[in-house]
Amino acid sequence: GSMHIFDKPTYFQGGWALVSEQLPYAAGAAKSILLDRKMGISDNEDLEKADVAPPADDDRISVVFVGEGGAQNGRTAELLNSAAKDNLPLLLLVIDNGRAINTFTGDVATNGKVYQQGVHYGVPGLHVDGQDAADVAKGGKAVIDYIRSGKGPAILQVHTYRFNGHSPADPEHERGRKDEKAWARVEQDPIKRFEEKYTAKGVFTEDELKAMKKEVLTDVKAAVKFADESPMPPVELAKELEYPDAPDTDYNTKLAPAFADAVNARTISPEKMETITAHIDTLREKAKAGEISIGDAINLAIHEEMLRDPTTTIHAEDLQAGSSYDIPKLTQQTYGQIRAADEIIDEGHFIGKALGEGMNGYRPIVELMNTNFGIFGMAELSSAGNTFATTGGQFDMPMTIVGAGGTAPNQALGAEHSQPFHAYVMGIPGLKICTAASPDAAYGITKSMIRDNGPCFLFAPVKMMKEAKGTLDLDVCAPLNKAVVLHEASAESVASGNAVTVLTYLHGVKEAELVIDEIMEEGFDIDLIELRSLKPLDMDTIRKSVERTNKIAILDESTQSGGVGATVSARISEDLFDLLDAPVKRLCMDDAPVPYASTMEVAVVKRGSDLVQGVFDLATGQY
Repeated sequence: GSMHIFDKPTYFQGGWALVSEQLPYAAGAAKSILLDRKMGISDNEDLEKADVAPPADDDRISVVFVGEGGAQNGRTAELLNSAAKDNLPLLLLVIDNGRAINTFTGDVATNGKVYQQGVHYGVPGLHVDGQDAADVAKGGKAVIDYIRSGKGPAILQVHTYRFNGHSPADPEHERGRKDEKAWARVEQDPIKRFEEKYTAKGVFTEDELKAMKKEVLTDVKAAVKFADESPMPPVELAKELEYPDAPDTDYNTKLAPAFADAVNARTISPEKMETITAHIDTLREKAKAGEISIGDAINLAIHEEMLRDPTTTIHAEDLQAGSSYDIPKLTQQTYGQIRAADEIIDEGHFIGKALGEGMNGYRPIVELMNTNFGIFGMAELSSAGNTFATTGGQFDMPMTIVGAGGTAPNQALGAEHSQPFHAYVMGIPGLKICTAASPDAAYGITKSMIRDNGPCFLFAPVKMMKEAKGTLDLDVCAPLNKAVVLHEASAESVASGNAVTVLTYLHGVKEAELVIDEIMEEGFDIDLIELRSLKPLDMDTIRKSVERTNKIAILDESTQSGGVGATVSARISEDLFDLLDAPVKRLCMDDAPVPYASTMEVAVVKRGSDLVQGVFDLATGQY
């Protein structure tokens, strides 16, 4: 996990920090091979997708390593299920050294025969002696030939011996293993055993062995010399590797793949194209009439982008049925299961599959239904954010995650469905995070995120998905780094010191808009700013408003501790302190879990009435 070793030209896609997180990534990589074949596209010399079908004898497979201790993780069962269901060309290679870190595997697991775990899924497995190079080669050829024949995935468990600790930090050297290691060097060294066996059989001579060792040693010395002489990366590179696409990218200028029409013509039947075109036309008419919902606006953006770029895929639970808010509606019916996949109920698994597709030339969309379900995928989300940097900029990660979330007053969804997941993911490096409280914002942001070459997360308000209606700026991508001023305080209120800047997002937008008249009736006014970009934060728009009002309140849909408002307030206090006449007023959720009962919930979740009081306190100097 600490070793960021990747090599894109050879499709070596690295080591990963969390044990078994790599398993769904491998499923996504294997799915990409099937996508190439189905779509009739392949990588060109620049490792970008081109309108050239893979060769008829395309025998690529995805190989993923895991230890027999790590294979006890539930990700293994999910991988075997997915690989069997989709008939993926995938080899699960289990390195069995008898240890789960430093613990003997048998002390924590009853199933050491990992190669048998595929029985329930129809996935065959072999067990080989890892100290016998010939046995490994024969077993490896057998499972690879099986996979390449099109029969699906397989497992190869290699039983071996571990000479050293899991890492330099391990206390293993203090455990009295000196005698054991002396024995192992004599009896368990696979290279020594190989040499003795095949020199005795006359396959090669001692002189030939010496010549081979000299050649290998020369290569090793050259590699070490190259590493020693290579310059350390410059300090500026750290920030450059934060995002593949700069925050101020204009996504309207990005070109669609030249092969889009050709691929669509050979993968979407005329009947399906007629159906989806009619669906898109209906949604666009709704948009022109101001009658489109947030869910439908996202669905429209997704279809437009999936047609514009056939490398776009989508993953979701309940996808065939359109999920809860119609976001993936008609995707599988139009593009087929290969591009629009119904998934098992584990967000970490299919976020991981999407990551694997993203590393292999595709643009996955992940629809989470309720964003709180993404808690299952924190490991995968973290790795998605890190990928561009940890691979030295070799691998983009064009993944879009979208779902309904947040906490509205009187939501009545209880604590588990009311968690501020948008705050939880704020600390993930490399992740662009946006919110949309209107159909227009949702539409434009979704289109941009799908075109972005890095991981993006769009949160939409769970209680406004079907309620909020509006028009759309059709065919226009929205920026991913800008806040929007929805209401500007009058010049008179600014001059009299009765204006306050209000920052909010998700359901807070509706709550604030509902009380603007009440605030104005009290003799005050507000600059209402919707934080459509939580990360990166649009400090320029905030600054311009605070220069006018000198007072700021945050109606925040996350907790007092570690919430979005805490981060935004800290930035304002650090960067705009001299512009403030009063401390930042945070109107945030209490740290207590959100109750189901509305009589209790009012004590935890802030709403419009709290904003009225907050503006009054700031404008009158009582805060």
